[in-house]
Amino acid sequence: MRGTEGLDLSFEKLMVFGGVENMNRSNSGDGDCGFWGLLHGWRDAISWGHTHLSLSWCKKNMNNLVLSLIPKFTKLQVLILRQDTPQLQDDAVEKIADYCHDLQELDLSKSFRLTDRSLYALARGCPDLVKLNISGCSAFSDNALGYLTGFCRKLKILNLCGCVRAATDRALKAIGYNCNKLQSLNLGWCDRVGDEGVKSLAYGCPDLRALDLCGCVLITGGAMAVNLTLMLASAYFRHGFVYEVYPSYHESVVALANNCLHLRSLGLYYCQNITDRAMYSLAQSRVKNKPEVWASVKTRCEEEGLTNLNISQCTALTPPAVQAVCDSFPALHTCPGRHSLIISGCLNLTSVHCACSIHRASTAMPRLAH
Repeated sequence: MRGTEGLDLSFEKLMVFGGVENMNRSNSGDGDCGFWGLLHGWRDAISWGHTHLSLSWCKKNMNNLVLSLIPKFTKLQVLILRQDTPQLQDDAVEKIADYCHDLQELDLSKSFRLTDRSLYALARGCPDLVKLNISGCSAFSDNALGYLTGFCRKLKILNLCGCVRAATDRALKAIGYNCNKLQSLNLGWCDRVGDEGVKSLAYGCPDLRALDLCGCVLITGGAMAVNLTLMLASAYFRHGFVYEVYPSYHESVVALANNCLHLRSLGLYYCQNITDRAMYSLAQSRVKNKPEVWASVKTRCEEEGLTNLNISQCTALTPPAVQAVCDSFPALHTCPGRHSLIISGCLNLTSVHCACSIHRASTAMPRLAH
């Protein structure tokens, strides 16, 4: 990484001292020694073996920079092209797909100008992608995203925050079908995501560790929960009692309970249709399903189960249901400095407290004189 940082710093210094204007003059033939002239000698010598590259420092002409550099960096595994203002266009991403077949991590966040052409190109040229950030790329469609997942089946980390056209239930079904190694998915503010899509994730992505659904207002909890009565009434399942009355709830809860036991972080901010059923189901999954997973919970209580839950603005939730979740997962805290159970905006949940908060309050009480 030190070599990587040095190369990136050298690029940045050349940009600072040579200036983007010099680069443009050099390309147009107006300057004798511009940006590319300075780079030519040493860049070729090291670029062939270079595996990590970040061009996020480039504030202008990133698209031209990518088009010129990428053919020399065919061994790239990590490429960071995060932008403050949109610069990249489809031809740059197509160039990446043509030359960087070993690419494992790609950050294209805030690339508002990109279209489906980019996703189709990545699908064909970069099948080994493990981490992809296309947050804010609002022009992508769910068809193109589904196509990508059919080729990039090794994805473990996928950021779709703000991809309002791409992140739909249809796309999530494709993700669940194709990307069973997925561990982290950000669907923040993707308001076309609903219960069916979440259920597809539950079935298809058993290793899911982090799921952010903030602002997904169509989520009701039906795809994640069943009420506590049904959970406790499982003894009647052999008679078909639960299955007949609540088939979809039963199936989705079984999928989550059996396949998403590694879930550590769940973001439900502003999912105002979430009900107590979701909370009770999370609490029950801790103790009822796959008990062998929790065998050593006493010594690993901070490592197993949910460690972060954001239910801010989920105003339909009641204190008993949220307290049940808090009691079931010792790593969830409401105490100062350790807020991992986030309930801001829910004034009716102020009575919910974690175990250490209650313990601290009890020890602080003055002892009665005998």
